[in-house]
Amino acid sequence: MTDGVLIGIDAGTSVIKSVAFTVTGEQIAAAAIPNRYQTFPDGGAEQDMARTWTDTAATLKELSGKVPNLRERLIAISVTGQGDGMWLIDKAGDPVAPAWLWLDARSAAITEDFVAGPHHAAHYRRTGTGVNACQMSMQLVWMTRNRPDLLARAATAFHCKDWLYFKLTGDRRTDPSEANFTFGQYATRNYQPDVLDVLGAPDAKSLLPEIVDGVQVAGALTADAAALTGLKAGTPITLGYVDVLCTGLGGGLYDPKGETGCTIVGSTGMHMKIAPGAQHVKLNAELSGYTMCFPVPGMYAQIQSNMASTLNIDWLLDVGRDVLAMQGVERSRGDLLEGLDGRIMKAKPARAIYHPYISQAGERGPVMEPAARAMFTGLELGMGFAGLMRSVFEGLCFASRDCYSAMGDIPREVRVTGGAARSQALRVILASVLKAPVRSVQREEAGAAGAAMMAAVQQKLYPGMDACVAQWVNPLLGAVTAPDPSLTARYDGAFGLYKETRERMRPIWRAMAANRAS
Repeated sequence: MTDGVLIGIDAGTSVIKSVAFTVTGEQIAAAAIPNRYQTFPDGGAEQDMARTWTDTAATLKELSGKVPNLRERLIAISVTGQGDGMWLIDKAGDPVAPAWLWLDARSAAITEDFVAGPHHAAHYRRTGTGVNACQMSMQLVWMTRNRPDLLARAATAFHCKDWLYFKLTGDRRTDPSEANFTFGQYATRNYQPDVLDVLGAPDAKSLLPEIVDGVQVAGALTADAAALTGLKAGTPITLGYVDVLCTGLGGGLYDPKGETGCTIVGSTGMHMKIAPGAQHVKLNAELSGYTMCFPVPGMYAQIQSNMASTLNIDWLLDVGRDVLAMQGVERSRGDLLEGLDGRIMKAKPARAIYHPYISQAGERGPVMEPAARAMFTGLELGMGFAGLMRSVFEGLCFASRDCYSAMGDIPREVRVTGGAARSQALRVILASVLKAPVRSVQREEAGAAGAAMMAAVQQKLYPGMDACVAQWVNPLLGAVTAPDPSLTARYDGAFGLYKETRERMRPIWRAMAANRAS
């Protein structure tokens, strides 16, 4: 079907999007609704499940008004969404409670106790993933101890995309990526039955849905969902992998030899590389990072994420805006970014070292340190705004190298996506810190594209993911940004100091956290 259409749904933390693509990967149209969630003083972060579905359905219906004859041209829909969290439904398929998001911190104390205990290392070897409070497994433990009444009413525990897939198809299923890094054995790509026994929530095992691979299996749009969206009942629906993997797939991560990396420079920093087989997975002494099944047979994505990436840039921009506002001058972040790239490149390199731990949740990649906080080391007179921002850019790039180093060798080439990937200064600094060429990917909606690519392969529009990547991704790769030889040696030395300072600061960060708590 040459005029056929594929839709990728990406239900993120900030925005719910449905994006229409041609079978060759060109984006046709998009519809988006801002997401909403609530936070609470006890660390809770919850989202209304019913509204999430109606908002998603509304974006699909909106696409019908943007894409001519969409109902008849639509080949398949694939859905991805924000990772971790807990979306519980009962036997009738209704929500038991609002969804717990990955931002929810109520299980933090339970998680810290488990990480400090005797079973964490074995859990890490099974799942390939460090334990975090954001994961459904730890949230189920909290629920077991504190709200067993809710668990008693629950029949199935979903993640976000699983809930939407259920509302589209009526099928209670999850995908290999989230099922395995939370509850499974990555080498077998299946559940590890005793994971929840060890964690202390054995009864929750009955809530785990069937695992299906969206590149092989499709459900069908129900009559109810068709009526709500304006689409045709029976339309194939594929369950995508978690959003970060779909973003990596659409952003150029896939490489059959496992030599390419992908960095997402967003609110958080995600750093990914492919392991061509289970034997190539490299675990680390910090017991940190994620190992996720990749939507290609036998392949895995290893991921390290630093908690805050562009949030550090936003923080410094807002400091500048606050200073101007005190003088009655109103400027946006975009105003301050104009011409900043050039000024950053004129500032002296590695004059100060910045650790980009601006998140109040601390850091988790590659070090697991909730008490970590951002800091400049080595400030001196004469450093202006551009010099400080250069240090922030360098700190983000040091964090990237820190994360890649925990997963083995630095990739031979790194594809970079996310809002800050448009910065030439950032790409030059990143290439020079990593000592590897960098390319940006000119794909506006990489997560939705990655989900749609899975549907394209499942529907046999391509013989495999290699052919699909060649059509959907490779033509969108930008020019290579090579390392700057005048910077690489200097950044080598600065990176060593970055790591040493981080380690020496850990007891001080913890003392500061205790002081704040008192």
